[in-house]
Amino acid sequence: MELNAHFGRRKTPFTREVAVTEMFTHPQCDEVLTSLTHAVEQRMSAGLEAPAGFGKTAMIRALRDRLQDVRHNVHYVKVTGLSKRDMCREIAKALGLVPAGTYFGLLQLVQEAVESRSQTDGVRTVLILDDAHEMRPDVLGMFKALTNYDMDSKLVLSVVLVRQPPLSRLLRRADLTDVAQRLSWYGELRALSRDETHDYIAHRCTIAGATRTLFDERAQEALYEMGRGNPRATDHLARRSLEVAHRAGDETVSANHVINARATLRL
Repeated sequence: MELNAHFGRRKTPFTREVAVTEMFTHPQCDEVLTSLTHAVEQRMSAGLEAPAGFGKTAMIRALRDRLQDVRHNVHYVKVTGLSKRDMCREIAKALGLVPAGTYFGLLQLVQEAVESRSQTDGVRTVLILDDAHEMRPDVLGMFKALTNYDMDSKLVLSVVLVRQPPLSRLLRRADLTDVAQRLSWYGELRALSRDETHDYIAHRCTIAGATRTLFDERAQEALYEMGRGNPRATDHLARRSLEVAHRAGDETVSANHVINARATLRL
């Protein structure tokens, strides 16, 4: 609270606690979200890839916010290195089903529930699989069976695979060609440009209630150079820089504060 008062803010900036309506956007981000939403609304499956810290989680939160209406039931599963049976169990739990039985029994349980909700309630099930780069090849291959309805003649379930770059290499394997071909759209998030980083810093300060510039021009340049356009790294560095400036009794963050903050972080 003392830190916030020092810089004239109502809440701590550069944290993960950001409402969807307050998220920072830019043209490439908007394009990815629009394309991803369109793919799901067309009853297709899609993939989203970006290195850690580039905003994948923020993107799927925004996607879920757009789709969460009477037409869609959006379910989120964070993937780890699970077996096919355990992966099916996690999906069944996310759908509100009793996760019991063999792999094939669980797979059938999930498929029947998804198809029933589509036919009876007119609700499309959307399954977001986060950190999909950690899926084993045989589990990733399950994606084909999971989306196969009535001998592949029905589009009932949309799956969004969210992952870091290693998965794109995995999908190039010959035995996963069918899986890769089931993604009707595949997008990537890139690092923020210099100008976008400056706009991002200003935006995060504004939504925290700041009414003046908290970082001078050289500090903003330092944040861009050291954070390399990675929003998460920029957040950590900017927040620590504010703490350094506060301890020094300074009203504005300088490049020296950013440099000192960088020495305390692993970026």
